[in-house]
Amino acid sequence: MSTVSHKLSVGEKIGYSLGDLAANLVFQTLMTYLAYFYTDIYGLSPEDSSYIMLVVGLVAAFGFNPIIGVLADRTNTRWGKFRPWILWTAIPLGLAALFAFSTPDFSYKGKVIYSIVTYALLLLLYAANNLPYSALSGVITGSMSERNSMSAYRFVAVMAAQFFVQVFMYDLILKVGDGDKAAGIEKLMTILAIIGIVMLLITFFTTKERVIPTPEQNSTLKQDIADLKKNRPWIIMLVLTTLVFITLALKGGSYVYYFENYVSKDSLLVFLKPLEGVLNVLGLGFENATSMGLGVFNAGGIIFMIVGIGLSKRLADKYGKRDVFGVALVISTLFILAFYFFPPESVGLMFGSQILHGFFYGITIPLLWAMIADVADYSEWKNNRRATAIIFSAMMVGLKAGLSIGGALVAWILGAYNYISTSGVAEAVVQPVSAIEGTRLLVSIYPSVFFIIGASLLFFYKINKSMEVQIEQDLLSRRG
Repeated sequence: MSTVSHKLSVGEKIGYSLGDLAANLVFQTLMTYLAYFYTDIYGLSPEDSSYIMLVVGLVAAFGFNPIIGVLADRTNTRWGKFRPWILWTAIPLGLAALFAFSTPDFSYKGKVIYSIVTYALLLLLYAANNLPYSALSGVITGSMSERNSMSAYRFVAVMAAQFFVQVFMYDLILKVGDGDKAAGIEKLMTILAIIGIVMLLITFFTTKERVIPTPEQNSTLKQDIADLKKNRPWIIMLVLTTLVFITLALKGGSYVYYFENYVSKDSLLVFLKPLEGVLNVLGLGFENATSMGLGVFNAGGIIFMIVGIGLSKRLADKYGKRDVFGVALVISTLFILAFYFFPPESVGLMFGSQILHGFFYGITIPLLWAMIADVADYSEWKNNRRATAIIFSAMMVGLKAGLSIGGALVAWILGAYNYISTSGVAEAVVQPVSAIEGTRLLVSIYPSVFFIIGASLLFFYKINKSMEVQIEQDLLSRRG
């Protein structure tokens, strides 16, 4: 290994974090609005939407990600292994995001085919961009403390993207489209695509790869796969990542249905009346209770997620990533479960529970990817070979599989509870009681199950605080 300083400048941390901000303008839109886009904007049935999201998503997860991981680990350019992928895919990814949320006037069968093709293209390019980007975090620095710090910067950027998508996007879709959701989302995605491309280029130009395997440490694909099979922390993190993103897709994709069909509009207006002046300044006016309420609800959770992210490094440095992650995940789950017991009028309790959930879940956010980088170090420590991208590709398999399963479950569960699509319907639709009950379960019981299972897996994850220190010291000694 090369011996260079592993201390990162603030500028490099910010530059790296902008890549995740760009990626999350796409990812958060997929997680929050893809099911809603298919059912209530493009006019696909919940059943067809569910199949598209599940089948295409799983093909992408188990097909695209391993291939990109293998290719990225074997890429050698004057810019490094992973940075070139960010450069090569910046513009294609922006265009693919725009196409995936466009609404060409095809027949119903044509719409299904168009949705399949554009969603598959988007997931392929997302993998080719975000997997090397994630692997880059494992080679920018070999210092676990610097890695924790960089993860905190990175996920503040993630929260910024999430804040925009979940707070303002629904309202902006209505405004820029003059009430036409299809026109609104196309115009908005055009702007976001341009911004995302610029941010990805900044990431490429401001980062540097420092952890570089020497030629004798290069491995074959067969060796990489054999190493993974023996790496129990990697297996646990793969399953944990899948479960976490099933929950995020389930609850994130359900809130728009929850506010449109379950939460009392009158109670929302009364609860938020004291904030009317501030909301008007932010553009979240009282003319649409659903968009205003959904925006403020998400804003509260995200603001306190950022507070949790700010505490994450300090807690992880003191107690270790594993223990902090597990405790915070369990506590955050309790506040998801609480939604099952709230009647439509209990708006204050809903907002309070969302804020507390956001705070405790925020503590876990930087730790997940830092733990995956630790797993790459663990593999090198045990096997004397480093295969960063293929380890991160496995985690991206978990992320994509979780997103696909969770998103598909949103559409499938709504269909099972007899949800009525509102696409192309001018007048208000009164949903059946079963559909309203389904939306309540989608934001409470169903997502909680996967978080609890994920937390229980950490009992079998052995990289605790003392092992983190040992791995870091041993690897620095070898590289020196």
